[in-house]
Amino acid sequence: MRTLPVPDPGVADHRTPNRFLWWLARRQWQTLLGGMFFGILWGAAQAVMPAVLGRAIDLGVAAKDTSQLVHWTGVMLAIGLVQAVSGIMRHRFAVTNWLTAAYRTVQLITRQTVRLGGTLPRKVSTGEVVAIGTSDLSHLGAVMDTSARFVGSLVSFFLVGFLLLRTSVTLGLVVLLGVPLLMVAVGPLLKPLQSRSAHQRHLTGALANTASDIVGGLRVLRGIGGEQVFLDRYRRESQGARNAGVQVAWVQSMLDALQVLLPGIFVVVVVWLGARTAVSGQITAGELVAFYGYAAFLMLPLRTATEFANRFIRAHVAARRVCNVLAVEPDVTDPDSPQSSPPPGSVLADARSGLSVRPGTMLALVSDQPDDSAALADRLGLCAAPVDDDVTLGGVPLTALAHDEVRRRIVVSDTGSALFSGTLRAGLDVRGTGGVDAAMRTASAEDVLDGLADGLDTVVAERGRSFSGGQRQRLVLARVLTSDPEVLVLVEPTSAVDAHTEARIASRLRAHRAGRTTVVTTVSPLLLDQVDEVALLVDGRVVATGTHADLLATHPGYRAIVTREVEPEVAS
Repeated sequence: MRTLPVPDPGVADHRTPNRFLWWLARRQWQTLLGGMFFGILWGAAQAVMPAVLGRAIDLGVAAKDTSQLVHWTGVMLAIGLVQAVSGIMRHRFAVTNWLTAAYRTVQLITRQTVRLGGTLPRKVSTGEVVAIGTSDLSHLGAVMDTSARFVGSLVSFFLVGFLLLRTSVTLGLVVLLGVPLLMVAVGPLLKPLQSRSAHQRHLTGALANTASDIVGGLRVLRGIGGEQVFLDRYRRESQGARNAGVQVAWVQSMLDALQVLLPGIFVVVVVWLGARTAVSGQITAGELVAFYGYAAFLMLPLRTATEFANRFIRAHVAARRVCNVLAVEPDVTDPDSPQSSPPPGSVLADARSGLSVRPGTMLALVSDQPDDSAALADRLGLCAAPVDDDVTLGGVPLTALAHDEVRRRIVVSDTGSALFSGTLRAGLDVRGTGGVDAAMRTASAEDVLDGLADGLDTVVAERGRSFSGGQRQRLVLARVLTSDPEVLVLVEPTSAVDAHTEARIASRLRAHRAGRTTVVTTVSPLLLDQVDEVALLVDGRVVATGTHADLLATHPGYRAIVTREVEPEVAS
């Protein structure tokens, strides 16, 4: 019994689709060889069966020799048993090969997703990743499944050709030359199939991306009455994908039809030649029956060969998409020689903006342009590209530290954070450190639990779509509080909750994070009144610092941003 997923998927060779497919095959060479062995055994058993049948007719039926008939009947029974057992084993290996390739690809994509982090949605569309999981996996698994049967069919084809040559050189040459010519006749359809499959795959990925955007913004769409606009857009794109699928199906149907027509014509030709040879007395009746069996059997290798070509084309298209994802590099990578980590309680600073966060304090970033404060928050945790040496911790640039070290000590939670599928408990306590109850209270999320029959054991839907926007925001806040990092950066953590809930969160957050560094981007007076220090950003630079009360009294621009009484003034 093979355990899936595999412990280590390995490092894929994603330079080209062909290299990736070859790498995938080499990683499961044992099961591929096993499938090929039983495929060859299964095909050979089928290939020699007509010869044994012919011998039974000639030596047993025609010669009226009961002992010979019993003997060759026993041989056929033994070959049939071999064929049955090898067929079962071939199928088992085929399923194993399919699943192994699919699981390994899932592991590669999942590992790359974790490695890229926030880089992934900026460089690869959601629909592209979804399409890999829904269709590309199937094509990659199918080519590994078919390859074993293809090798078995190839060996059995040459075996039949050898048997035919022993009986009739003419018929043997007809088979050995005719089958490759039939393959050549099918060849012109393969290139259009590849190009149309690639086009359909591209449209399918774009359609999945559109669907993801619509579902993700469904509440907003309903709020502004935009459902019909996006419905029309989805209909147009789905029709485009449908038309591309029809074009692929047209070529596929022609290929399938030729797989039946050409072998059928070939069987008629071989049987006709065999009958003429039998009438002339060059072969016996038993050999004629064997020839018919060979001709009928040869349809299988031909169909398997065209099936393999078809699936290889689809797998090639799928492999190209997988390679595109695997080739994406994260915005932030580990330095060649990481510096020693600064001690706990170090100052977090950003030279570009002039921000300096004293350890153990709670600081708020206020800006008339929310994007400026959000961009600074991302820079503080190396979450945005391009990265530079402007942000330091204890005087050490974050880019000089190991990436895992930065992620462990500095955590950024922005408005795009989502909940993962699984139990709520596992989704909140991602580091297994405990403290979920205290974090839920700080995030004022106790009412969310009260509404769940299974409490923390409730299974969360994908991206937490079963919760409202305010509930998701509070659960995300509880999750990041549970991780309890040394430095916590929160981007608009209360933008989706009401004033009463915001007031509770503001008062509890300060106590919960006592002694640790916290940076909050907000313009909410309820939060600003609880922080130790406020930094005012104008055009991405810190122009004033102080308490909320002091800045309200002394800085008109700050007062305008927070109270919205007048237009913001540009600080000099």
